[in-house]
Formats: sequence, structure tokens, C-alpha cells
Amino acid sequence: MANTIVPANSPEQNHFTTISDFKTCMRWHGEVEFIWNEILYCITHRRSGKISISVANQEETEKLCDTPDEVLEYMVGSDRLRDVITQVTVLDRTI
Repeated sequence: MANTIVPANSPEQNHFTTISDFKTCMRWHGEVEFIWNEILYCITHRRSGKISISVANQEETEKLCDTPDEVLEYMVGSDRLRDVITQVTVLDRTI
């Protein structure tokens, strides 16, 4: 059997269409990289069970959250993530 390369997700597949879509991704421990207002953000899951969100490579901006709803309260610039999650440019996501 030959090795098969799985193509990366398309922008349409990466895009969050609803808040529920985002919450499902978080419940399945999805990892997300997205851009909002030209700033790169990362969401990852810790072994502790916490969800980490921050500006990429800026540890001082990190917030550790217990739930997807708490992640959605994170401020991305002057906007709450909840208010813009369906508008952000998702570069990469699992789940």
C-alpha cells in the first residue's frame, strides 16, 4: 500500500461557522491558530486539562481557561473572541 499524503484543510474547512462549531472543536481538544486584526493567536490544550489562549509567542498574554466559554471571553485586541470567532482568519485547526 502506497503512502498517501492527506491534504491540509481548505480555508472553508478551517473557518468556524458558529460558536457551537468552535465549542465542539475545543471539547475535542482542537488546536487553533488564527489571525484577527493582523495579530496571530494560538489556542492549545495543556496536560492539566486547561485551554491556553494567547498572542502567538507572547507568554505574558496567555490566559488559561477551564471551558470553551471562558476562552470565548478572551479579548483579541478590543474585541471579545465570542463576538468575532466566525470572522477570524483560521490558519490551521485540528478537529
